[in-house]
Amino acid sequence: MNVFSDIAFDDHEQVVFASDKTTGLKTIIAVHNTNLGPSLGGCRMWPYATEQEAIHDVLRLSRGMTYKSALANLPLGGGKSVIIGDPRSQKTPEFFRAMGRAVEQLGGRYIVAEDVGTSPEDMGHIASQTKHVGGINDGKDPERTGDPSPFTAYGVFIGIKEAVRFKHGTEDVKGMRVAVQGLGHVGYHLCRMLHANGAKLIVADLHEANAKAAEIEFDATVVSVDEILAVDVDILAPCALGSVITDRTIESLKVSVIAGAANNQLEHDRHGEMLHEAGILYAPDYVINAGGVVEVYFCREGKSVAETNMHIEGIGETVREIFKRAKDQNLSTGFVADRLAEERFGLKK
Repeated sequence: MNVFSDIAFDDHEQVVFASDKTTGLKTIIAVHNTNLGPSLGGCRMWPYATEQEAIHDVLRLSRGMTYKSALANLPLGGGKSVIIGDPRSQKTPEFFRAMGRAVEQLGGRYIVAEDVGTSPEDMGHIASQTKHVGGINDGKDPERTGDPSPFTAYGVFIGIKEAVRFKHGTEDVKGMRVAVQGLGHVGYHLCRMLHANGAKLIVADLHEANAKAAEIEFDATVVSVDEILAVDVDILAPCALGSVITDRTIESLKVSVIAGAANNQLEHDRHGEMLHEAGILYAPDYVINAGGVVEVYFCREGKSVAETNMHIEGIGETVREIFKRAKDQNLSTGFVADRLAEERFGLKK
């Protein structure tokens, strides 16, 4: 089991392993960088095949949160937690209370929120043990449910429009064919926004019920998860898990824009270079999917939904700057986004 030698380690400040014998909790909390403020990142619950797989995931995700918060202009660092387990069968209130105690032991260096496999309800159980938690619905604002997914989707939608503007000279997605891979909370909200603006949707999801719902509500064309990355469309929006852009999948892409909600869409940095060489405009995932972390932070600060959305709309300006720098310097958008983030959180090379 390797931490320091993992390719995603990247000088993390702290990696904590915690367990609870009574509930069976096994969790890893990673704090990547706190130059701008306490680390904030979601808690992912997933039945990882190995402990090393879980370690690698939490390291790469926490690093991504440092870059995401910096480019979202938030006074936060980057952190993440993963729970090794099946979210469909292992959840109990006491299980997440144990998670809350693990978070509390970090003394505020890490703020937890929901992610894949966890929910606002789970965060409520965590909050009984620690104040260092986001995504809690306090009931004060009827527009808030505690679920950051609609805000994440809004940022991705803004990113899509900016990519379309840069690539095609218009931000209007009406009539454009958009392939959405993954119809979880964020993916489904994104479909709703795209459909409302006249886009033609092609969708895929591991769960047949999700795909069927999108077919009915959004008049979407359903394809298999094996087909979705190779369909002939204008825009590909990966909204499932990461590492979907690989040597193999790049060869089959028939798109002009990639802009989606999934974290770490590129299997390796070189795939950003390959997209650049292929003339495919990539909106870096951690830039455009930052709406959720903005919502979690603004909710904790007592800001209104209107203020939250206004800040999320600032994602558009950041994306424009990245696209312009990339074009002017003939560099990949992912490389430019990383350098811009490092400028903001003060990384010294």
